[in-house]
Amino acid sequence: MKRRGFLTLAAFAGLALAGCGGNAGSMTFGNRLRIPELLDPAVGPDGVKRFDLALQAGQTEFMAGKPVPTWGVNGSYLGPTLRVRRGDQVAMAVFNRLSEASTLHWHGMRLPAAMDGGPHQMIAPGAIWRPQWKVDQPVGTTWYHPHPHEKTALHVYRGLAGMIQIEDGPTGLPDRYGVDDIPIILQDKLIDSDGTVSEHFGGTFGMLGEQIVVNGTYDPFLEVTSTRVRLRILNGSNARKYNLVFADQRKYSVVANDGGLLPQPVLTDQVSITPGERIEIVVEFQPGESVVLRSASGSDDIDDGDFDLLKIVAAARLDSSAAVPDRLPARPPIEAVAGARVRKFTLSGASKINGREMDMTRIDEVIPAGAREVWEIENIVYAHNLHIHEVAFRVLDIDGQAPPAWMQGPKDTVFVPGKTTVRLAVEFGTHTDPVTPYMYHCHILRHEDKGMMGQFVIVPPGTEGSVSRTISMAGHGHH
Repeated sequence: MKRRGFLTLAAFAGLALAGCGGNAGSMTFGNRLRIPELLDPAVGPDGVKRFDLALQAGQTEFMAGKPVPTWGVNGSYLGPTLRVRRGDQVAMAVFNRLSEASTLHWHGMRLPAAMDGGPHQMIAPGAIWRPQWKVDQPVGTTWYHPHPHEKTALHVYRGLAGMIQIEDGPTGLPDRYGVDDIPIILQDKLIDSDGTVSEHFGGTFGMLGEQIVVNGTYDPFLEVTSTRVRLRILNGSNARKYNLVFADQRKYSVVANDGGLLPQPVLTDQVSITPGERIEIVVEFQPGESVVLRSASGSDDIDDGDFDLLKIVAAARLDSSAAVPDRLPARPPIEAVAGARVRKFTLSGASKINGREMDMTRIDEVIPAGAREVWEIENIVYAHNLHIHEVAFRVLDIDGQAPPAWMQGPKDTVFVPGKTTVRLAVEFGTHTDPVTPYMYHCHILRHEDKGMMGQFVIVPPGTEGSVSRTISMAGHGHH
């Protein structure tokens, strides 16, 4: 069946509304890109940086003059950017002002399981959750979003998300927030002509929208004033994959993956990014020029269509920026150590890992603290990806082939194409807790909600055999 014909039927059936060719060439770029607020923490006498975050309902105009109900953090849609430094003690006060329970998960942060914000750390309406931890990881871009079991897709789609940036000494890269260091949060929507935002989550992949919003801005443009600009790009969509290219095929430098900096910049003209993944690029501009950042159509059902994402307009006079360093202060590569344990996971259908759906009371894997393991992810069906909480990993190979150079830095989320096996060298942390689990799951959010998720605990080495594989839900209720 032709794609457009399928869309018409799917709309009536309430199924997934997949791409129908994209929006390339149809945009006017009439709206200035919104830059999320950089939230200043309150710093007490103890040196702890305290951030107040409120989950709340509001209204947002994606289309001018057509406000629609949305959710946000400290606002009507999305949330502020948090900047922290390695070594900081941070404390969050997360207020739930919604009418239903939710969570905030710190995606990409290395922290104790009880502070992770997964489905075991629900926040009841009217309640406050107060996680606190020490930032102990290299420079990088992480993010926060809700993680309620079976409702993550809806809560993220409505707007609960924001970026966290970790600093750790000089990098030689642009770092003036909102000037030459720009957060870019990509999300797709289904917006009707009256401005209404559709919430159809059925079908194989769930939401695949035809309108792209960047930082919550539809049809956006960005003015830049420097010869080099760093774009921190987050795929905050429910399912869509973006193949990032510039309309003039210009090359750019990839400087970081999900988990931090690459050892050296990689010059390329296209990268791909699936839900939950982040990538940082540095782009060069000439005075007075303009160029469109696009997503090119790919071979997967989750990147069907050519989309114009953002028009970037360079000022007539630009501040001169330093060249991108030949070497970056990256952490050593994560290696697959000799004799490392190999854990195998098979992704099947839209809801199963190793033949089982998520069970909130079941521990699937027990990991010794500080372990280095190889995880082998075999996908026997259509497109999936995999996010592992707490860890950093390096992609060893994809069906036996080395990943592209721009994908060889530290990561926490990886695309696993259909009928493909991906191997990862995984580094686990040292926060131990035998009763509170971390998650691993597909970050195509409909798949996560349907049950494509497992749980693991990190325990002191040598105690793995004494850990209960059953979780008591007492103590894991609403805060």
